Amino acid sequence: SGGMDETFRKRMEENGADVETTLKRFMGNEKMYMKYIMKFLDDKNFDSIRENLKSQNYEAVFNAAHTLKGVTANLGLNPVNTAAAEISELLRGKAAAEVNVEKVNAVFLELSESYERFRKILEANKPQT
Repeated sequence: SGGMDETFRKRMEENGADVETTLKRFMGNEKMYMKYIMKFLDDKNFDSIRENLKSQNYEAVFNAAHTLKGVTANLGLNPVNTAAAEISELLRGKAAAEVNVEKVNAVFLELSESYERFRKILEANKPQT
């Protein structure tokens, strides 16, 4: 049917996704919601944050976190959005020497956890092509 599975919706909401508001954004069209939420699996911003944190390229981390913030706001993935926004704020306009690395890494841990939870839920509900 291309609509939304009830179990899927429940798991998304239990993990902090605002499915209702996001659906309204898609005029209640569940098929469109599913299409866009599945596209999140192809989003490379999280990987970019992780890789650039390792190499301490904080400008690249900022850019990826800022983009991820926008993407997850549109998709209602609130926990990911909150963490991405926090990383953006911690890095905004800062030179590498001014970055509170410990704090950034702590928030990245939160980001990873919620990101991975949503990734698993999405993977499990991917339409079989």
